[in-house]
Parts: sequence; structure tokens; C-alpha cells
Amino acid sequence: MQLVCLDLEGVLVPEIWIEFSKRTGIPELSRTTRDEPDYDKLMKFRLDLLSQHQLGLPDIQKVISDMGPMAGAKDFLDALRRDYQVIILSDTFYEFAMPLMAQLGMPALFCHKLEADANGILVNYHLRMPNQKKEAVQRFKELQFKVIAAGDSYNDMAMLGEAHAGILFRPPQNVIDEFPQFPVTRNYAELRSEIDRAALKI
Repeated sequence: MQLVCLDLEGVLVPEIWIEFSKRTGIPELSRTTRDEPDYDKLMKFRLDLLSQHQLGLPDIQKVISDMGPMAGAKDFLDALRRDYQVIILSDTFYEFAMPLMAQLGMPALFCHKLEADANGILVNYHLRMPNQKKEAVQRFKELQFKVIAAGDSYNDMAMLGEAHAGILFRPPQNVIDEFPQFPVTRNYAELRSEIDRAALKI
């Protein structure tokens, strides 16, 4: 049985923090895992910025409520789920992602949780476990799945490397340069073709 693991932001939905950065006028919030490979450092930086500007979970959720999946994402995902088991492995948070999951037909999502105080100010984040994307793929392999993984950022590389086949989707040039072993796809048609090609080989 073949299982496809997809990153969420940058693959199926826009980068939430980049959208929030644009709408709040705080350019520093546009930093993502494409720019900073140390996720803990990135999240502490974000939480400090939000605290400085007195912005909380309701402010971020308002932005997310106005967002939707990337153009063509739902059709791509619907077609993919007809032929493969699909799991979304993301370093986002349930508090952010669930409205977007509803728009994508509620695919299975493994991600993390946020902690807010009584005023909605984010005070901490809680990882499901360290390096959960790679760990999840390892467990799926132990369950005898053949795993194909696709992502775009530094925090996807361990997942892609652990999978039987890894695929880059619209990655920045620095990721392409650092990880030349993974094929690069630029649209959903190319991604589906690469998934199907990998499925025949593994």
C-alpha cells in the first residue's frame, strides 16, 4: 500500500505567517522555514514579535478565515485521494489549520498545538514530538507503507529523505541548491506525475 505525505503551507495553502505579515504590516513575521531551518528559534522569534505588538490568536484566526487553499489544491487533493492514502504532515497548528482543512475536504492532518492566555495572546507552542514529519514517515514504513513525500522547505527535508521517494514542490532556489537529490515540480500536474512515477518505482 502506498501512502503520500504532503506538507501543508506552500503546497496546498498559502504561507499563513506571510499572509499575516502582509495584513499587519510587520515584515519580520514573513520569515518561514524557507528562511530559518531552526524551527524552535523561528517560533520563539514569532511569539516575541506577537507579544511586542499585542497580537493574539484571534487576530491570526481572522486572517486565516479570509484565506483559502491555493488555486487548484482541492481538485489536486481530491484526485490524489482517489488513488492513494494521503496524510498531511505539517509544522502548523490545529488552531490555525482547521478552517483550511474544512475547505480541503478534511484530509487527515498531523501538526502541533498552540497555547494562549485568557486574552488570546500566544504564550507557547507544543510540538507533537521533535522532528514529527520524519518520525511519522518512519512509523508508516514500519506499518509496511511505501511512502512518497512532497514539501517545499527546510523542515520538510528530513521527511523527504526518510520517505521511499521525496519530491520538492515550488521550493525556493536555496533549497533546490542544497538538496539536488530531489526532483523539482512547479505545478500540481507535475507533482501528480512525479508521484505516479515514484509509485511505479518503489
